[in-house]
Amino acid sequence: MTYSPANDRYASMTYRRAGRSGLLLPAISLGLWHNFGDGLPWDRQRDIVRRAFDLGVTHFDLANNYGPPPGSAEINFGRVLAADFAGHRDEMVISTKAGYLMWDGPYGEWGSRKYLVSSLDQSLRRMGVDYVDIFYHHRPDPDTPLEETMAALDAVVRAGKALYAGISNYPAEQTGQAAAILQELGTPLLIHQPSYSILNRVLERDHLLDTLERVGAGCIAFSPLQQGLLTDRYLGGIPADSRVRTSAFLDESELDPRTMGRIAALNDIAGRRGQSLAQMALAWALRDPRMTSLVIGASSVAQLETNVAALDHPALTPDELDAIDGTVLDL
Repeated sequence: MTYSPANDRYASMTYRRAGRSGLLLPAISLGLWHNFGDGLPWDRQRDIVRRAFDLGVTHFDLANNYGPPPGSAEINFGRVLAADFAGHRDEMVISTKAGYLMWDGPYGEWGSRKYLVSSLDQSLRRMGVDYVDIFYHHRPDPDTPLEETMAALDAVVRAGKALYAGISNYPAEQTGQAAAILQELGTPLLIHQPSYSILNRVLERDHLLDTLERVGAGCIAFSPLQQGLLTDRYLGGIPADSRVRTSAFLDESELDPRTMGRIAALNDIAGRRGQSLAQMALAWALRDPRMTSLVIGASSVAQLETNVAALDHPALTPDELDAIDGTVLDL
């Protein structure tokens, strides 16, 4: 059946400006990290992407190594683009990244110009697009000069292969250095993608948002649900199809009694707000206006719809924020 996007797709989504740029992103972006490899039926992937777009989710976040296997998420997303979105590319923000191991040999990971340019060329071919909107360096490289890595981002923007440059997983001090280099080159840093959640406050301790505000860049957090911990999924045990059982990114040891007690307490706070725990966790991560967007995954249309509905509830009150912090105060 031919896909026609919903006519009201922009009516209810909130859009936030990325730093001091002209680019607006949806408060909720769809990440294709875990659920768009070859293990999930393509038709279900297609349904999720379609429904996301109908809900006003215009930003789709990928990386060269997303799958599994690496590269498959970009291939599968490219199939959806070709099948359903040929006439809507200008309404979409597509991002990808490079930095982690992607192919054998000395040029298949980290931050050299050789690797970054080659990786982006491969990503464009896999997705069947001429350019991406945002190209990120996925992680700091301890050996390659930062000037070389940032010059590679500048080069792909100047070549028209990307519209904006981003970084991910950089600490605040190195973020400031990267932004200064890019500014001098003439390609400002658009956005940073760190990990952030109620249970992961590294961003706050590092004062990353302050740094990004100073340099005029936005922030888009990944794992705001802490790999599924900040949901009601594990309150009754560990389901057989859960991420603990099927992924290397969440270990059973993280579901210790102390942590699960915190999760239960947070779930009670969410319930008093008339929200699911996941919805409250998303609202919490968006509470600072400097947070441009959150990247969420989805394994089903229903899960996507539930999480996007986090935007429909009132803002967290000071008392609720204090209660949340009190629950995880010693983190």
